[in-house]
Amino acid sequence: MDYFSKRVPYRQTNYFNKIVLDYIDQNPALDSLYSFSPSLSGLKKALDNRKNKSVNRKVLVDELRNQYKNVEISDAVHRNIELLLSDKTFTIATAHQPNLFTGPLYVIYKIVHAIKLADFCKTTFSENNFVPVLFLGTEDADLDELNHIYLCGDKLVWNTKQKGAVGRMKVDESLIQLIDLMEGQLTVEPFGKILFDLLRKCYLLNASIEAATFSFIHSLFADFGLIVLLPDNAVLKKEMVAVFEDELLNQSASVLVNKATERILEKGYKLQVQPREINLFYLQCDIRERILKQGNKFTVQNTAISFSKDELLNELITFPEKFSPNVILRGLYQEAILPNIAFIGGGGELAYWLQFKDLFDKFQVPFPALVLRNSFLLAEEKWNKKIAKLDFNTEDFFAQASELIKRRVAQLSTLNLKLTEHHSTVEDLFTQIKKQVEPVSASLLQHVDALEKKNLKQLLALEKKLMRAERRKYVEAQRQIESIKNYLFPNNGLQERHENSMYYVAKFGKDFIQQLYHHSLTVEQEFSILFL
Repeated sequence: MDYFSKRVPYRQTNYFNKIVLDYIDQNPALDSLYSFSPSLSGLKKALDNRKNKSVNRKVLVDELRNQYKNVEISDAVHRNIELLLSDKTFTIATAHQPNLFTGPLYVIYKIVHAIKLADFCKTTFSENNFVPVLFLGTEDADLDELNHIYLCGDKLVWNTKQKGAVGRMKVDESLIQLIDLMEGQLTVEPFGKILFDLLRKCYLLNASIEAATFSFIHSLFADFGLIVLLPDNAVLKKEMVAVFEDELLNQSASVLVNKATERILEKGYKLQVQPREINLFYLQCDIRERILKQGNKFTVQNTAISFSKDELLNELITFPEKFSPNVILRGLYQEAILPNIAFIGGGGELAYWLQFKDLFDKFQVPFPALVLRNSFLLAEEKWNKKIAKLDFNTEDFFAQASELIKRRVAQLSTLNLKLTEHHSTVEDLFTQIKKQVEPVSASLLQHVDALEKKNLKQLLALEKKLMRAERRKYVEAQRQIESIKNYLFPNNGLQERHENSMYYVAKFGKDFIQQLYHHSLTVEQEFSILFL
């Protein structure tokens, strides 16, 4: 299969927030918010810095061995897990929640980027080893965000009444029915049967969502050596007891993150996350609720559970798995247990990580180099042909549909619809009128100015009416543009934030992932269009 790609600067896409664009452009205004630039030199400095801070490698490897004991582990994953025992091995990490069937396309992109960057670092810093890690945030309780996918334009929803951390929920009959529905749509594709045999092997009735997601992602990326880390367990959280205790007693995170937030707001950027007083949830059975401090007691929101200070600290020491970090502390947890040098995240993720450096400094956890994950726009051949027939390039479709229609009408029309050339005539006319009026009454000049502005405005309105009238002659061209735009940018958003990957895996097989790897960038930080 022939794939090729084309790059587009992120600023030209008009889909990324200002703080991230300034970050990848290395705007000095952000210098105090991170430690290492997303560049080759930045990675080298992050590596040198990480060598000075050890992690509990034995605990990490023992837990990974335990997590993988129930799956058919690949040689590449097994080798990478064992390599983590060496103080010359470091990780390239990304993170995501347990979205159904990997969720939006960008989840696949960030995983592939972590793999590609780890391989790049192996070659560049050859005296060390690097392994890619997916930190799977299965404790997320936002079911409304995680219970659906968009497949070929249709929204498919898992209707379940389960509550609490999504990773602890079970595969139920409703989810099996959703797989049945997807199968009816995708088994007509060349690799559809292989895909659904895999899905049914991973998403077993009554299996936890955590186990199903772990197994499915492992099956897709095992040959690349990707390590999927499940942080929802007592062994790894025991490494965070001191941090969690500080959060419960001193609430340091909110103080430090708020200070960084003030600096960000002062520079004119928008806020991404707002810390709570206590940035921990209480996690038990089917609940994941905020821990609140009320006088001398600690309570669990929306429950009757409460603790004295001593009772809560005893609970933390005895059952660390019951304490779940929110977004403010999740990254700190990740970096405290991994020998990590780079974190790969989306625009929103990097924007809130820029609020965390002071927090990392307090607990002496190395702040990783932040790398904006790869972005792809997937353009299949049949759509590329339609685009070419309209005399457009695929990258032209980053513009609004209305602008593209306007350009196409201008291409097709034999009439001159522009009245701009007449503006100077109007302006010259009113210049002469002003010369005639001023000797009579200078006070009337304002009235003449108003008449000039009104006439120019009416001329512009007439030009728009001419364009609309001409557009009606080219209804089919408009329909085609709108159809292509909706395919490439569903709901006028990025395809990668909307569509699920299962269609592409069913159609192209694992070669789809292999080609994503081949066309993935490392530290170049540009948007890619991948032509299928």
